[in-house]
Amino acid sequence: MYKIVKTAVTKESNQINLYETQNKDYEKTILIVGVFHGEEPQGEYLINKYLKTDLSDIKNKLLIIPCLNPDGKKKNQRQNSNKVDLNRNFPTKNWEKTEENEYFGGNYPASEIETKFMTEIIENNKIDAILSIHAPFKVVNYDGPAQELAEKISEITGYPVQKDIGYPTPGSFGNYAGVERNIPIITLELPENEDNEVLWHTNKEVFEFLANNY
Repeated sequence: MYKIVKTAVTKESNQINLYETQNKDYEKTILIVGVFHGEEPQGEYLINKYLKTDLSDIKNKLLIIPCLNPDGKKKNQRQNSNKVDLNRNFPTKNWEKTEENEYFGGNYPASEIETKFMTEIIENNKIDAILSIHAPFKVVNYDGPAQELAEKISEITGYPVQKDIGYPTPGSFGNYAGVERNIPIITLELPENEDNEVLWHTNKEVFEFLANNY
């Protein structure tokens, strides 16, 4: 059904896993990522719930990372164990070294194990669309040529489409994959205080759509 095809070990000796569905014939490749930020664990719950469904006959190949930042999740903090915001650490044209606060993008681009793990996946696969699951804004944000996809996901979830998140994001994954590599990328911002089962009920069709109808 699916298997681990790539792993990395973090500074705190936690494992990051990339799962791949094992459908031999597929039309597109979709990357799904949870827990960029350690205090946003909802994505891992939804992804793991989806992995328990029947994936034997889906149309597209899925590459799935339930938790990119296990160190941050264990510490319940936004950044990884080096106090770097992974979503500011990508090697983009707009990366900049910033003050060392919760949005610190590292001492140089792609300095972190977790970021390298992601860039290698993008470089070594032809990705047709990306879903990155965050919290807490309850919007469908997008980068790259993803407006139509964002509107479809908004239709499924009832969350509004919001192109601009409202503040600068130098070195973000959206810039790296969406703006600079022209891959449609959705940053699905879940509401912060909803029960995980409610979130699953609201968002499960997003996974099904990406697997079978995109």
